[in-house]
Amino acid sequence: MAEKKTAKRTTATKGFSVDELAAMRERARELKAEAAKADGESAALAKIAEMTGTDRAIAERLHAIVKEAAPGLAAKTWYGMPAYTKDGKVVCFFKSAEKFKSRYATFGFEEAANLDQGAMWPTSYALTELTAADEKKIAALVKKAVR
Repeated sequence: MAEKKTAKRTTATKGFSVDELAAMRERARELKAEAAKADGESAALAKIAEMTGTDRAIAERLHAIVKEAAPGLAAKTWYGMPAYTKDGKVVCFFKSAEKFKSRYATFGFEEAANLDQGAMWPTSYALTELTAADEKKIAALVKKAVR
């Protein structure tokens, strides 16, 4: 019987990177915090504060853009990333480049975002910096996402 447990455990984690496993553990902690009615805004801001360099600058600016464009969205963390929800469902999120050792950060939208355009539309955007034009585009997307 112990062999089967070991085999299941190996199979369950096989194929996931250390970072992916850490994100899953982070999500489990977030679910516990949500059940305890923890302050999601503080958790999101704390995650942003942990970031460094460009990731932190982009995340801080995105947080301000989202809060201004859609004040009804609630901030929280989601798999260890800052995210913004409506009626408990994630609408958009920020994924830092540093956390996943990527060459760019990502600002993405989840299924709860009302961005549908025909049969195909983008759900995430790569970010290496934020220009004024990018900020306007993101604000418009966030506003559309919560309609």
